[in-house]
Amino acid sequence: MPRQLPPLASLRAFEAAARHLSFKAAAEELNVTATAISHQVRQLESQLGLRLFERQTRQVALTWPGQRLYPVLRDGLDAFAAAIEALGRPVRPVVTVSATTAFTARWLVPRVPDWQAKYPGIDLRLHASNLPVDLHGGVADLAIRYGRGPYPGLRATPLLGERFVPLASPRLQLREPADLARCRLIQMDWTRRDPALPGWRDWLQAAAVPGVDAEAGPRFSDEAHAAQAAVAGAGVALLSEVLVQHELAQGLLCIPFGPALPGLAYHLMEPARHSASPALEAARRWLLETAAACAAEA
Repeated sequence: MPRQLPPLASLRAFEAAARHLSFKAAAEELNVTATAISHQVRQLESQLGLRLFERQTRQVALTWPGQRLYPVLRDGLDAFAAAIEALGRPVRPVVTVSATTAFTARWLVPRVPDWQAKYPGIDLRLHASNLPVDLHGGVADLAIRYGRGPYPGLRATPLLGERFVPLASPRLQLREPADLARCRLIQMDWTRRDPALPGWRDWLQAAAVPGVDAEAGPRFSDEAHAAQAAVAGAGVALLSEVLVQHELAQGLLCIPFGPALPGLAYHLMEPARHSASPALEAARRWLLETAAACAAEA
């Protein structure tokens, strides 16, 4: 059904006059005379059968119908202006990378400045989720996931290996595994329990440390929170070394002793068949090069 709308000139004249509460100011903005604005507004009022302004000496005020109509027109004209302006701007390429919340916050986010310096013309969007995303559904272009595979329909490239190590604040002054007897163990309640994710019972057995309760201590469901607790001196955490590189570099955490237990691996995943854009190839290359540099520094 065709829209039954008043002339656009009348609507623009009303919106400008309502915004300024002045026919004169509206006329100056639209480069017409105040008489022309008054004529357009009266034409609109006649078509609507409603008074939109209370005309007073040297000023006007919106009536109740005018107050209802004005914000709708204002927002609509603003949207028109923004859309038309956007048409004249070049579209910036965007690459979306999905990863777990911990990996996004603790590995990807600190490296965003490096991406921006190397690829200022490409926007990087980080999608944090602990649930796998459908890379064929358009939610993300690339994904970084921790696991063993297989990943049907996806191409998985090894990105980073992982090992779990004891992590503590240097203030605790731990020297040997037996010192754990005087510390609290920070426990992780993993969202999805996997036998390949080592816990304190596994570590204590590997280190041959007797007399320490492997289940006691504060519990966390988020690696970032567990790391923060360790930084605060609340205990010793058994976490992925990949996710605490900043704290280790800053001296906020240390690895007081071994052993290190192997975990699984992080993989860079993408659809097995897709036409990669230059922006997507740049993101893929950057992730692989950054991960390789990270592994070399470990």
